[in-house]
Amino acid sequence: MYHQQLSYCITQFLEKDCKLAVMVTRGLLKYWPVTNSSKEVLFLNELEEVLQATQPPDFQRFMVPLFHRISRCLNSLHFQVAERALFLWNNDRIEILILENRRVILPIIFPALESNSRHHWNQAVHGLTLTIRKFFYDLDPDLVKACLLKFREDESKEGEIKEKRETTWKHLEKLAAERDAK
Repeated sequence: MYHQQLSYCITQFLEKDCKLAVMVTRGLLKYWPVTNSSKEVLFLNELEEVLQATQPPDFQRFMVPLFHRISRCLNSLHFQVAERALFLWNNDRIEILILENRRVILPIIFPALESNSRHHWNQAVHGLTLTIRKFFYDLDPDLVKACLLKFREDESKEGEIKEKRETTWKHLEKLAAERDAK
């Protein structure tokens, strides 16, 4: 209803003082809508506007929590949220910020990219994900390989934990059945 006016107001403030980008981004992350996909898309749009006005030193102050949130958006089952998050890479200014900080950002978002490339149901999201993976691979193949190795290790550990949990539950069920039989 009044989102456009508020967005315009924030953009004007950022044009006057780009240092406000840190506070605005932290506020967006604090009040991020997790159950309303259309609002999440609006927040991603607003985030792009804020990042457009952000200077590299300020960006580094909030990039870790920001990309944890973007990673969750990339993994969203709602295709518009995932697609909008992937479209951030189409912005040249944001792409430069990501490029300069790829050693911090890629390990955060790589699991989401890998998951999307394997399992996302939407073809457009799948295609955009592969394009972004290729972008990172062309830029820094060693970093991508390291992230892939870490992802596979984490996946293996997850499988072991799941197996151990299932074994524990089976053991508990067996003990409960034995106790009931007495």
